[in-house]
Parts: sequence; C-alpha cells; structure tokens
Amino acid sequence: MSDPVLELNRVAYAYPDGHQALFGVDLHVHRGEKIALLGPNGAGKTTLVLHLNGILFPGAGEVRIAGMPVNQENIKQIRSKVGIVFQDPDDQLFMPTVRDDVAFGPSNMGVVGDALTETVNSSLAAVGMLEFAHRSPQHLSFGQRRRVAIATVLAMQPEILVLDEPSSNLDPAARREIAEILDSLDITMLMVTHDLPYALELCSRSVILSSGTIVADRSTYELLSDEALIKQHRLELPFGFKLDPSLAKK
Repeated sequence: MSDPVLELNRVAYAYPDGHQALFGVDLHVHRGEKIALLGPNGAGKTTLVLHLNGILFPGAGEVRIAGMPVNQENIKQIRSKVGIVFQDPDDQLFMPTVRDDVAFGPSNMGVVGDALTETVNSSLAAVGMLEFAHRSPQHLSFGQRRRVAIATVLAMQPEILVLDEPSSNLDPAARREIAEILDSLDITMLMVTHDLPYALELCSRSVILSSGTIVADRSTYELLSDEALIKQHRLELPFGFKLDPSLAKK
C-alpha cells in the first residue's frame, strides 16, 4: 500500500485549562480512502480535526500531511492540502454572492482571469450549484448553503476533504443530494459523523474515537455489526434500521 496521505502518530493534546482531549492517537489514511470518524460528544473528534491543518498543534506526537509535518514552517502548504467543511455553512459563507464565496480562496492564492472562472464553475458544478452562482447565499436553503460550503473548499483543490457532520440538519432530499455529491468526489475524505447509515453508505472504513483514544478501526459494516461496541461508545443505528451488507460502501 502507498504511503499514508494523512498520519497521526501518538498525538496527544491538552487545552490550556488542563483538559486532556487526545491521548496518543494513531491514525493512517491512504490516498483515495473515505473514512468515517465516529464517537460520542466530547470524544475529541473536533480537537483531532483541528490538528489536521494546523489550527491546533499537538502537545506530543506528530501529524503529517502528504509526508510533511504539520508545523508553522509548512502551514501554508498544509492548508492548501487539507480542506475542512464545517458543520454550519454560515461559518464559511460571508460574501455577497455564491460565486464570490467560491472565488475567495483561490483568488487569494493568486488565481485570476479565466483560470479563476474555470475553478469557480467546476467547483459549483461538482455540487450542483452552478445555476445559483449569482444568488446571495442568504437566499438559499440550508442544504444548498452546505453544498456551496463544500464548493468553496473544492475550489482550493485540496488533497484531503474533511467534513464535520455533513448530514446534520438536512431534510431527507437534501441529505440524499449531499450523499450523492460526496460519493462522486474522487478525493481522500475524512467524515466526522453521528449518522451511522451515512457512514455505511459513503465510507468503507470507520474509526471510533472515544475519550481521546481510537478504540476501533475496521470496515464500516463490521464495526456497525458489533452492537456491544457501538452501544459502549454511545452510538446508535436509527430505530428499525436493518444493517444490510448490500448497503455497505465497498
């Protein structure tokens, strides 16, 4: 197997108030993998994600992206390789129009003219929002704003796409649309989610982070089939959901 594109080696982190959020986390993600990061609230998932592009730096251990250590010296390159889509799209959308929002990142990296237009159009087309380019984000539905937030990250052409709860607060149709978009993307993906059927559909592999440590790393179907394991770590499949191997992402 190729070298990992994302590596966490014995990563530990404590906040300034002394709260220890991560305890020696090891995680390797290879190019093209789509992995679900599962775990209860307070498990350390957000803290882990914030280490991936240098918003936080470990107190011990090391994070590497495409072989580069995540440190101040490499921070610009790291942030060009890791794109994070936050749970609330309004945290990422602040320009007058959809086109302006998607153009903001690449234009600040020096992309101009026809190249910028192509980048914006292809990113919006990838999420099915090209026809809304001249609309204000504030006049879109929540699901549409989430799609635009994904486009703003895709416009930066990252190697790794990190998504925080991409199915949250969506109606069934919007949830399905986002799933189809994410499934179509040819990109390494780490998806933080409590939505276990979403993980099953989109990610062939899942890890559980609990109390700051990784307690399971298996195929998503195998992991979700372990009822005692998921119950122990405060995860639940929806009532009446039948775990069918045909639904699993291969």
